Amino acid sequence: MDYKKYVDISVDYTSYQELFITKSNNPSAYNFGEYIPMNQHRSARIDRTFELSEEQKHIAKETTKRTWLVISEHWCGDASQIIPVMNKIAEASEEKINFRLVYRDEVPELMNAHLTNGGMAVPKIIQLDEHFELFNDWGPRPKAAQEMVIKLKSDPETAANYIEELHKWYAHDKQKSTVAELLDLLR
Repeated sequence: MDYKKYVDISVDYTSYQELFITKSNNPSAYNFGEYIPMNQHRSARIDRTFELSEEQKHIAKETTKRTWLVISEHWCGDASQIIPVMNKIAEASEEKINFRLVYRDEVPELMNAHLTNGGMAVPKIIQLDEHFELFNDWGPRPKAAQEMVIKLKSDPETAANYIEELHKWYAHDKQKSTVAELLDLLR
């Protein structure tokens, strides 16, 4: 797959967040728009309040050059919890991580190459080396959260409320699992 072509059409974090705000101000104009304002609020809160430890910053700074090409969408609740953390790690890397985002619904062939259990779940990091060759991917959520979601969705009594339980999990976890797994990608 020619990953460089997707990097070339990708956006940076600032552009992603600016469009998030625009969509949040007019959610009815977008697919799944009813989720966008709450997700934008979550994302902005994490941007404001979350900080990496000095040790975590050091790990990010010591990584080799790479690109994190992330498939995402603003309506995705997991993305609202995870994308700001990805950005903090990329910033701490002192430009060793080229953090770029593409929109799932605009790159179906890329998404179809990186399905999770047959589904188009996002966010999905496609980790590329300096020659834009794939060497790893991750997502759509930390392992513990993924296991919980699979369990909740498999039970008809809990399937309808799995999103609420997932966001409670994120609130309790305070980005610890996300950071740990993302930093593991750098080792």
